[in-house]
Amino acid sequence: MATRTATSRDVAAELAFLSRALKAPALLDAADRLAERATAESWTHQEYLAACLQREVAAREAHGGEGRIRAARFPARKTLEEFDFSHLRGLKREAVAHLGTLDFISGRENVVFLGPPRAG
Repeated sequence: MATRTATSRDVAAELAFLSRALKAPALLDAADRLAERATAESWTHQEYLAACLQREVAAREAHGGEGRIRAARFPARKTLEEFDFSHLRGLKREAVAHLGTLDFISGRENVVFLGPPRAG
């Protein structure tokens, strides 16, 4: 978006500065492509802004979990798909899979995880 107006305003440089200041790199990456699409599809200013912000939010959600996992410094990353149920015979695979869907969060339900008492 290196367009210059009559006031010689460098919009591309301004967008680069503002996206760095807001720590929103996905916004800068998407702005030109979305501007072309907005022009072609006659979007309103609000629709263009919403599309830009949606890209940034999606990028943050995608990278946010990874950043939190790195920050936690877990010794290894484990997923439910990799979990070995063979050594815990009393654990029901279906119950764990259901909890893995996180439906209890949207349903605002309580879940209590109990395990054997620790020797201590």
